[in-house]
Amino acid sequence: MLEIIKAIFWGIVEGITEWLPISSTGHMILLDEIIQLNVTDSFKEMFLVVIQLGAIMAVVLLYFKRLNPFSLQKTKQEKKDTLSVWAKVFVGVLPAAVLGFLFDDWLDQHLYNYITVAITLILYGILFIVVEKRNKNRITEIHSIKDLSFKKAFQIGIFQVLSLIPGTSRSGATILGAVLLGTSRPVAAEYSFFLSIPVMFGASVLKLAKFGFAFTKMEVAILLIGMVVAFLVSVVAIKFLIGYIKRNDFKVFGWYRIILGLIVITYFLVKI
Repeated sequence: MLEIIKAIFWGIVEGITEWLPISSTGHMILLDEIIQLNVTDSFKEMFLVVIQLGAIMAVVLLYFKRLNPFSLQKTKQEKKDTLSVWAKVFVGVLPAAVLGFLFDDWLDQHLYNYITVAITLILYGILFIVVEKRNKNRITEIHSIKDLSFKKAFQIGIFQVLSLIPGTSRSGATILGAVLLGTSRPVAAEYSFFLSIPVMFGASVLKLAKFGFAFTKMEVAILLIGMVVAFLVSVVAIKFLIGYIKRNDFKVFGWYRIILGLIVITYFLVKI
C-alpha cells in the first residue's frame, strides 16, 4: 500500500512538471531523495520514462479534435490542414529522435546527475528571463501552427535537442526556441505539446523494450497508477499553462528554475 501512495506522488509531480517549462527531471531527482520507491534500479529507470505515457494521453484527449485528420466533422481543407500539422510535428521531432536514439545510453551514464541538472535549471531560467525582456515590445509573427513553416518547425526541433540534457526541460527548450523564432507564447506551448506525443511515446517504447515485460504484480500496479495520476494531473496542468500564458509571460518560470537549481545544489552539497 505504501508503494502505491508513493506512485501517486510521483504521478502528481510528473503531471505538473512535464508540461510546465521547469524540468521534470530536476523535480524527479529531488523527489527520489524524499520519496524513494522500493523497486529495482532497472524498473525505476524505466518507470521515470514510461510514466510519461499517462501525460501524453492528456494531450491526445484535450487536442483530439484538432489532431484527428479523419474526423467526419472536418471539411476536406480542414483534414488537409490537420495532416499538415502532423507533418510539421514529424519535422520538429526528427532531430531529437535521431540523436536521442543514438546517444540515449551515453546521456544517461554521463549527464544524469544533480550537477548537470542544477546547471541547466539555472542556465535556462536565466535565458527565459532574458528572452522575455528582449521580447517585451516585440511583435510576434506566428499566431497559429498553421502559420508555422516547415523550416521554422525544423529549427524548433533543433532547440528540442537541447532537452536531451537532463534538467533542460523538453517543453522549456521547445518553447524557448519557438519564442525566439517569432511564435506567440500559446503557439509555442501548443506546438511543444504536439511534439511531445511522438517523442515521449518513442522514448517510452524504447525503455520498455530495454526493460522487457517481466513485471511483478506490484510493479504493474505502481506503473499503472503513476500513469493514471500523471494523466489526470496533466489535464489540469496543460489547461493552466495555456490560460496563464495568454495573459502573462514565462519569467516566473525562469525565476522558479533558478531557485530550484540553487536548492538542488545546496541539498546535495550539504548531503555530501
